[in-house]
Amino acid sequence: MAFQLSPGVLVTEKDLTTVVPAVATTGGGIAGYFKWGPCDVIRTIDSENTLRKTFGLPDNDTAETWFTAASFLAYGNNLQVVRTVGTGALNSGSTAGVLISNEDDYAFNHINGAGTNGMWAAKCPGTLGDTIKVSFADSSDYAAWAYKDEFDYAPDSTASTVAAGGTNDEMHIIVIDELGKFTGTAGSILEKFAGVSKASNATGRTGETNYYKQVINSQSLYIWWTDHPDAETTWGLDSTTTFTSAHVAAESLDTLTGGADAAPTDGNIQTGYGLFENDELVDVSLILAAGHSTTVGKYIQDNIATVRKDCLVFLSPQKASVVNNVGTEAASIVTDRNLYSTTSYSVMDSGWKLMYDRYNDSYRYVPCNGDTAGVCVITDNAADPWFSPAGYNRGQLKNVVKMAYTPNKTDRDTIYKAGVNPIVGFPGEGTVLFGDKTMLSKPSAFDRINVRRLFIVLEKAIATAAKFQLFEFNDAFTRAQFSSLVEPFLRDVQGRRGLYDFKVVCNESNNTPEVIDGNRFVADIYLKPAKSINFIQLNFIATRTGVSFEEVGA
Repeated sequence: MAFQLSPGVLVTEKDLTTVVPAVATTGGGIAGYFKWGPCDVIRTIDSENTLRKTFGLPDNDTAETWFTAASFLAYGNNLQVVRTVGTGALNSGSTAGVLISNEDDYAFNHINGAGTNGMWAAKCPGTLGDTIKVSFADSSDYAAWAYKDEFDYAPDSTASTVAAGGTNDEMHIIVIDELGKFTGTAGSILEKFAGVSKASNATGRTGETNYYKQVINSQSLYIWWTDHPDAETTWGLDSTTTFTSAHVAAESLDTLTGGADAAPTDGNIQTGYGLFENDELVDVSLILAAGHSTTVGKYIQDNIATVRKDCLVFLSPQKASVVNNVGTEAASIVTDRNLYSTTSYSVMDSGWKLMYDRYNDSYRYVPCNGDTAGVCVITDNAADPWFSPAGYNRGQLKNVVKMAYTPNKTDRDTIYKAGVNPIVGFPGEGTVLFGDKTMLSKPSAFDRINVRRLFIVLEKAIATAAKFQLFEFNDAFTRAQFSSLVEPFLRDVQGRRGLYDFKVVCNESNNTPEVIDGNRFVADIYLKPAKSINFIQLNFIATRTGVSFEEVGA
């Protein structure tokens, strides 16, 4: 309490209502090859439809990553996606291709013009941008403009420019899917921008910018502005200007060209996953390895999950190990598993599933790690993260035509011993995740998914709450306050079947004078995690008619 120098009433308040917060457990993450979308930046996707709109449709090159993401989205609505591309990828441009990876790249390198590619560039790298046609008209050419019927009035001068003393700044812009690669119908209209201005300081009715460059850059999903027309020296000046109309027909009706696809290398994909490294900036719980190489999978294990310690990476065997590899699948899966690290922060399943690709009217094999992570989402929603995601109750996979490989009992014994969770198709009972091991090889409570996820939740939630003890005094009051914060939270988890028992020690026994003098604070939290049932033994005993059950049941 502050000292008062004269009589008066000082009112203070102290907040003792803090609690251990809930933490997110269902957010997924994936990086890989897509044919559209911003590159090397995280985008949050909430559905397969949003995935399609943001990253384009799947094809033979992108299907494994695309459908792994789509498989996860069949269970949850929070997937953070990073598109990666290789060297040589280019955005389509008015006269030539140019690489503009994402919004930051544009802002740093192209906002004042992108060089020699003309007026426009596709919003994202890839040949898909070559389907985009951009056309504009002002008062000089509107009467003969092919798209004038798409707008309600002829462009002239905007109100803000007239008020400032200028004229002839108004224009209409239309964006067309010329080849139908976005919409499926050639010539479909993608976007229209009516009444935008050539004036750099033009505003709309509510004070928002109406400068055509800024409107396009902030609102268009398909194009960037990269230059004014060659002969238009007045465009981009302020609203006091009488704007010219000296552009040529080729500029006002412009089909983009020069886009280039480039498949990412393992290094490119690792760079994409590297965006998930910082646990303070990116909240992700379930990282999908898609069908990437073991090199990429091990990178995610060693550099993302094991470093963050608040998420799991989900792996599947290599495609060649289970597709058209009849008779040696189990051995190949174990070989794949042995290429990875031994850690409780990763999970490996045994499967690739055949699923229907409705966009290309075909069937494709897709790795099941999107589904394995997905059943964890189902578990979180139906119960809690500390319940096992395996089995008939919560471990049912979706959108399975058939499994490339369904291990029999002998093979299940082999791969489960190696830390690989079988995915099994049971006639009439669906396709089921039939194991709940992590990839930790030593005998430990942490060799089970539910225990590892229990500790992730507890550690993340309690660590978040503990941040508010920083810079407080290490005294009996602070220690008691911390204990009273944590113990109700753990009792709640215990009541929800996550713990058998717990104990919190935060007192003079572990906060010794040496600890206090070192400006440290110590709390020991002992937990007895609940265990999932992996093995059931049912003993059926036949007895003679005259035998008493009291005698044999003792």
